[in-house]
Amino acid sequence: MRSNALTRTVVSLTAVVGLAAGTVAAAGTSFAAPQRAAKPAVSTQDVSVLAVNNLGLNKERAENWQCWLHVRGYNPGTIDGQLGTNSWRAAQKMFNDEGYNAGQEDGKVGPKTIGALQRYLNAWGYNAGDDDGIAGPQTKRAFWDFNKNC
Repeated sequence: MRSNALTRTVVSLTAVVGLAAGTVAAAGTSFAAPQRAAKPAVSTQDVSVLAVNNLGLNKERAENWQCWLHVRGYNPGTIDGQLGTNSWRAAQKMFNDEGYNAGQEDGKVGPKTIGALQRYLNAWGYNAGDDDGIAGPQTKRAFWDFNKNC
């Protein structure tokens, strides 16, 4: 019991000295328990992986892309106009099966997937530009034009 009273007295004196010195920080941090750094529940990278990435397509054109994948024998999941992991995994499988080298079939829309999409669109006569793995305006325009119909 005596050590508890002594601890409280020391803490109170430390706070008074800190305040008298004109620094609230000295008073507050001299006896405060260290805080653990807040850790985000999901990293930004994880969010981008899980997020829908329509590459400039509206719902109707994204549904057409999902329909195209389905008709060609690849399962994009629900045809809902939201190009998420299942849609991109199906596209990656199609690209790999047809020799466009999308890399890992993980549903992530990275440079390899974009490059494969560009090669695919160019092979179908849509000018997606160089297969540089960047979804720039020319690639998005070609993807838009390609998905006019299912």
